[in-house]
Amino acid sequence: MKEQIIILDFGSQYTQVIARRIRECQVYSTILPYDTPAAKIAKCRPSGIILSGGPCSVFDKKAPMPDPGIFKLKIPILGICYGLQVLAHSLKGKVERGLKREYGKGTLRLLDKSCPLFKKLPGRLQVWNSHSDKLTRLPKGFKAVATTENSDFAAVEDRRAQRYGLQFHPEVVHTPKGTQIIQNFVHGICGCGKNWTMSSYLDQAVAEIREQVGQDKVILGLSGGVDSSVAAALIHRAIGNQLTCIFVNNGLLRYREEHAVRELFADHFKMRLRYENATPLFLKKLKGVTHPERKRKIIGKAFIDVFRKATQKVGDARFLAQGTLYPDVIESVPIAGNPAALIKSHHNVGGLPKNMKFELLEPLKCLFKDEVRLLGLELGLPKAMVYRHPFPGPGLGVRILGEVTRERLRILKEADAIVLEEMKASGWYYKVWQAFAVLLPVKSVGVMGDERTYEYTIAVRVVESKDGMTADWVKMPYEVLEKMSNRIINEVNGANRVCLDISSKPPATIEWE
Repeated sequence: MKEQIIILDFGSQYTQVIARRIRECQVYSTILPYDTPAAKIAKCRPSGIILSGGPCSVFDKKAPMPDPGIFKLKIPILGICYGLQVLAHSLKGKVERGLKREYGKGTLRLLDKSCPLFKKLPGRLQVWNSHSDKLTRLPKGFKAVATTENSDFAAVEDRRAQRYGLQFHPEVVHTPKGTQIIQNFVHGICGCGKNWTMSSYLDQAVAEIREQVGQDKVILGLSGGVDSSVAAALIHRAIGNQLTCIFVNNGLLRYREEHAVRELFADHFKMRLRYENATPLFLKKLKGVTHPERKRKIIGKAFIDVFRKATQKVGDARFLAQGTLYPDVIESVPIAGNPAALIKSHHNVGGLPKNMKFELLEPLKCLFKDEVRLLGLELGLPKAMVYRHPFPGPGLGVRILGEVTRERLRILKEADAIVLEEMKASGWYYKVWQAFAVLLPVKSVGVMGDERTYEYTIAVRVVESKDGMTADWVKMPYEVLEKMSNRIINEVNGANRVCLDISSKPPATIEWE
């Protein structure tokens, strides 16, 4: 039996983040519902149990509570936030409604530096809090090992019984030393080695897909982006020709993108790939349209129509696969029926037309972007595909300001290809979040070969970001920018001027439309 940590999920938005931190410790983890019977947990023979946070209060009428039998298993337990309160409440400690909410950054002060959770850590730590209720009386056998400004029991332990509790969240990046705390629990207290790898995850994911799909057929909308590409490779590894990928060419793709996708997936991976060239349809529907939101809606509706017709040609399929990632669902839908609160709806989550009678297959929904890239490499996808920059769903349609025409598309595709080529040649492509070209609805006078020109302007956008929520423009070397500009002006018929976008997000957006 492989070593593993079991996480009992009480509905926290961070439960998958806890799982990710454990994976970073190279240890396998399993997320189970909060009320999983102790007998079932015992059969898994876990090295440790983590009680997650959650949106509820222990005073709620239907407050989620674990099977009391878990406290008799003689397995190390760590309670985090609500998990600490559940731990204390279940063992006859006292939890009270807080008069003052503790949210955001706090300072943790250690009272006992010998606590194994805080091994090799300083006496003062920055931590992240998110709670209102708080522990006011310890259960028998426990002692306080750390405090914060508003909590006398920010960290507690019953070292003899191997039970620990944290009122703060060690799993989030806002607790800078939180990863070390989790490592101390997983390796030090639970005694786990470092045996889990991405290869292990791949084997697990393949087995889960086979179990879910059985002998049924799966359809996947392949865009050529990182997420859909990794999902396609993973599902194909699991079920082979039961998968059919549908690749819709809306004419708004990057330069020669349609050829690259078909060569990689149909020719190299030998996948069943249905290619739908809908370029004339999209250009017809976009004729005369300049408003960005109208363009987005037209492109989105046309894609659904083309995709729906393509699925009918494929035949009887039960599942529709999507490359949905954990950040897409974290605030949108509960995972596996946990008691999470709905924060907001999200595109790509539950967005199927009602008349498309498919079950969803989302094999990446518990992973983060960087983990998906590692999985892609494990599956044999080329680095250029796995680490390619984000690309908007409406494609170049929102990087052409104003009307989208065949000629404008040609100009932008050629200019964008040069930007990416020079980013890669200079080694900058893999250092930044995103780089691309934008076609402005602006013509200006130029001089080429002693002749007057009156042609379009290209804007170059290069940004750095961690998650796309905020972004800063990248101070690229002048020689790289110079080469981009010279090549665009000399090689792209229809462009005679290049500008650099030096705005950050906010107040600007990464994309121009």
